[in-house]
Amino acid sequence: MSADSPSARDRYCVVGNPVAHSRSPWIHARFAALTGEAVEYDRQLVPLDGFADGIRAFMAEGGRGCNVTVPFKFEAAALAQHLTERARLAGAANTLRFDADGIHADNTDGAGLVADIERNAGVPIRGQRLLLVGAGGAAAGVLGPLISAAPARVVLANRTHARAEELVARHAAWARNAGVALQAMETAALAEPFDIVVNATASSLGGGGIPVPAQVLRPGALAVDMMYGPAAQPFIDWAVRHGAVARDGLGMLVEQAAESFRFWRGVQPPSTAVLAELRPLV
Repeated sequence: MSADSPSARDRYCVVGNPVAHSRSPWIHARFAALTGEAVEYDRQLVPLDGFADGIRAFMAEGGRGCNVTVPFKFEAAALAQHLTERARLAGAANTLRFDADGIHADNTDGAGLVADIERNAGVPIRGQRLLLVGAGGAAAGVLGPLISAAPARVVLANRTHARAEELVARHAAWARNAGVALQAMETAALAEPFDIVVNATASSLGGGGIPVPAQVLRPGALAVDMMYGPAAQPFIDWAVRHGAVARDGLGMLVEQAAESFRFWRGVQPPSTAVLAELRPLV
């Protein structure tokens, strides 16, 4: 049987609800083509109350692993028997690998964001003042790796202060060990400027406007929205209007996918080249 035959390839997918919009199949098809890995990758829509059943069905059909998108990242971590340190810290997973000893979970979102900021945008995080906006699953997935990149200070801002405090408490020891000052704040209380601002909310998509005041942007600050395409455009326009360098989440998407691919296959795909191919298509 030819290695090009679908039945000869290892099966992976992205699981979510909704999932039709996902660019992951295109990205992983390019990774497979450029690395020579025998991978087949599809989308799997599962009911909101059917995540675990959907994963078990895919495993029974011979699936080797999957990416997990909204709203199932917390369920993915709870389903796994083995979690990487960053998945355990986040309490959420976006990557599952099905091995003989059970389900292994990782969270590659933060590594993807750090790689995009430092390599693709060319902005070092070390020593910078960083604002992370939001305290949901997206923020939980990136806070640990952002701290590991050694900024001088990280402020986690959220409309509901209690959620921000909870996430900061979970990462307090991690921040102390990294020598990083970590603080939770309500978004309404923000007044100081930051070098890097990361929007981990879906505020633009929900029509809720920009979640932070313009004074959080120092002149020339890097402002990153973790969303991409039309959903990120309001934040991008706002950041540019106030003198920041704006970036959407497409680079993060590709970089976190590369981390997932390496978690499954043990092979590092050429993420920079794939991002350059994808950018004109979005």
